[in-house]
Amino acid sequence: MSDPSTKPFLWGTATASYQIEGATAEGGRAPSIWDVFAHTPGKVERGDTGDVACDHYHRFKEDIALMGDLGIQAYRFSISWSRVLPEGEGRPNAAGFDFYDRLVDELMAAGLTPFATLFHWDLPQVLEDLGGFANRDVAGWFSDYAVETAERLGDRVKHWIMLNEPSVYACLGHALGMHAPGLADLEAFRAVTHHLNLAQGAALQTLRSIDPTWHLGTTLNVQRGVPADGSEASVAMAERHNDLWNNCFLGPLLPGAYPARILPELEPFVRSGDLETIRQPIDFLGINHYSRAYIQEDSNALLGFRSVAPPSEVPRTSFDWEINPHEFRDVLLWLHDSYPCPPIYVTENGAYFDDTVSEDGKVHDTRRIEFLDQYIHAMREAQAKGVDVRGYFVWSTIDNPWLLPSIQRLPTRSAPPWPPSPRRCKMTCPASPKHARSSNCWAPNQTCGGGCRTLQARAS
Repeated sequence: MSDPSTKPFLWGTATASYQIEGATAEGGRAPSIWDVFAHTPGKVERGDTGDVACDHYHRFKEDIALMGDLGIQAYRFSISWSRVLPEGEGRPNAAGFDFYDRLVDELMAAGLTPFATLFHWDLPQVLEDLGGFANRDVAGWFSDYAVETAERLGDRVKHWIMLNEPSVYACLGHALGMHAPGLADLEAFRAVTHHLNLAQGAALQTLRSIDPTWHLGTTLNVQRGVPADGSEASVAMAERHNDLWNNCFLGPLLPGAYPARILPELEPFVRSGDLETIRQPIDFLGINHYSRAYIQEDSNALLGFRSVAPPSEVPRTSFDWEINPHEFRDVLLWLHDSYPCPPIYVTENGAYFDDTVSEDGKVHDTRRIEFLDQYIHAMREAQAKGVDVRGYFVWSTIDNPWLLPSIQRLPTRSAPPWPPSPRRCKMTCPASPKHARSSNCWAPNQTCGGGCRTLQARAS
């Protein structure tokens, strides 16, 4: 199954704790900012929450068995900070850590390589009440949490991802108010941007000192902006988007500097020694990529611009995101050429398309199959030009349909979240029935020859 070139390569899928686990009030877990946000009227479509989600907390063994059926080699999941440290710091929650112990043991028994993400946006609400990532103390809180978690699971988990998409957390959560904690505060956005980098650096430094054999990295959402019109103002704002979204996190981590155009905005929060703390060696860089951003100048917007829909002639997903595998290839090449990059894992890629159940009761998932086939080929083109890509993770292992409009469905398999009869779905491959694959069918021509073409639901 591995192929993409000669170096070891992992095919995997990815999830996030709040989006799939459910059991938000079980086992000593305390509320996260996403619990509070989702329970705030008007924040999430239909008022849906992650209280049950995909019920992964109770059904992880079944889910892992299906991962085995899919033939994946690695699984990227995130730790719920609120589940293992309900007070945000200090006393660990034995029941919370026991859940992740069982999860990791089950993954290991199934022969799956675990990739653990320490922070996928779900900050404990008790820490948000103290200022969250706008409070510089978060560097210590996060580092202590990272140590507590890695020391508990690190005898089996060897790949650790510090942050997931800090640009999304900073921008959508603190400038646009679209994600938790739902703020639209320019100063908070700037502080959060720097403190995410600082917390990451502190955790990397500490974890490296504990066990140098751990593979440490982080995951960035690389979404390059292009001007939505021909105006000079939109051209300038597209550059600003690129600095705020991409270079504000790549720059301090890799070459060790913020973009010159943005530094004056962040300087009030940067202290002596911060950039040295942030610039820590990493063993890999996780890249999440979905689309480009079409940027239009907007003097009324908090950041000076807004993202608009792609031009009408541009191919797009059902979520209105541009389909452009060449941009994916070019992003990988840009990273390789512009930054001193370590090996790269594509830690998320995928697409949302409206599913149609055919008369045979199956979803013939041709659009998603075509999408992933094109993007995998684009990745291989980048590899052929020298980009060191070590793995590809499809988002997502389990559907998370409750969280709209913030996050749409990009499933490997579907799991309607509500009792009494949740189900799990899997792909069947007509060329080789024993080779189960995801509805994403992320390597159709490299795994079983004939490809995977149908989504077959299995009620439980």
